[in-house]
Amino acid sequence: MISDNRSLVSVIVPIYNAETFLAQCLDSIAGQTYRNLEIICINDGSTDGSLAILQDYASRDNRFIVVDKQNEGYGTGCNLGLERARGQWVSIIEPDDWIDTTMYEEMLDFASGFSEQIDIVKTPYRNINNWNDPARQKVTNSLLHKRLPTSRKPFTIAEHPVLIEKHPSIWSAIYRKDFLDENDIRFPTYPGAGWADNPFLIETMVCAKAILFLHKAFYNYRVDLPFSTINHATADAVARPFDRWIDMTRILQKRNVTDARILQSHNFRGFNYINGAIYDDGWENPIVQQKTREVLSMMDENLVMSDPKLSKRFKTLYYEAQGKPAPDIPMKGRAGYLLDEAIYSLRAFGPLDTLNRLRNLVLPPAERTSREKLEKKAEKARRKSAS
Repeated sequence: MISDNRSLVSVIVPIYNAETFLAQCLDSIAGQTYRNLEIICINDGSTDGSLAILQDYASRDNRFIVVDKQNEGYGTGCNLGLERARGQWVSIIEPDDWIDTTMYEEMLDFASGFSEQIDIVKTPYRNINNWNDPARQKVTNSLLHKRLPTSRKPFTIAEHPVLIEKHPSIWSAIYRKDFLDENDIRFPTYPGAGWADNPFLIETMVCAKAILFLHKAFYNYRVDLPFSTINHATADAVARPFDRWIDMTRILQKRNVTDARILQSHNFRGFNYINGAIYDDGWENPIVQQKTREVLSMMDENLVMSDPKLSKRFKTLYYEAQGKPAPDIPMKGRAGYLLDEAIYSLRAFGPLDTLNRLRNLVLPPAERTSREKLEKKAEKARRKSAS
């Protein structure tokens, strides 16, 4: 709406032991060309120097609001920030990331060009890979890069369900505060980080009546380091991706979502979570097997079989993991989907990355390449020698 480029933006930063990168994050927010901000920093019981850093910023810039609390987890911290927020728009920034200086100015200027009341403005982002090693650090575009054009009109998620297939990336967006309140949207209060962004993503996207996509990356996201998710130490960690997908499914049910495009994109995320769990913890892990069966049992068979995004291996797994005989697997539309993905990838990332992406689309979900097996074996040996 016309006044959006003058609105107060409430920037929520949930913080737990983030002193290493916190100043870079806070500097990037304080230095925004758009100045009408309140910066709500939730210190979630940090045991390092994070609180002192926050207090220093608050002493020098009255836009900073520091809330010091006992440790309760990412979702609880974000919810406290939402309750404190006075802005017309809400942004959530993670404390080990940073944003470009024109992010809010450009997003709000974009929203102000539409007469409709906008619920969400979404953008792509950049991945910061190998960030712990300056010699190997590499910046890459996210899978939203060139995926959607800049919007000419608002849309709903059924029109572009790809936005719920990729990384949740809830931080590369701004949300109208009244939209969140009217739909009673808050974060689940899992312990720790807990992947609380997953349910928030699905609930905001399916409730939004007017989404805009601005094809420009402003957010710089530090990606998990290689092998950091291999061989989880606890049963809860192994089960977490499955449990979050189940929680998201229950949100879709609660919100009475029946659109096949949305449900198939949600299923696609589920299969990718299964694939990731098999890679991280192995199919021989009984929790992986049990949770795979649970997730697949919640999917509609017709939607799975008719989805060209799903490989034959995924569709076969749908039956085998549930102990059902697999019928002839329909693959109608699969070749066209792979061709479209190849064209997109060539346009967005170039030929080398395209080969890698297509390999990942074709690889069986319960198998690794020889290289991946060797890498995992080497990592196990490294951990054993370090212990």
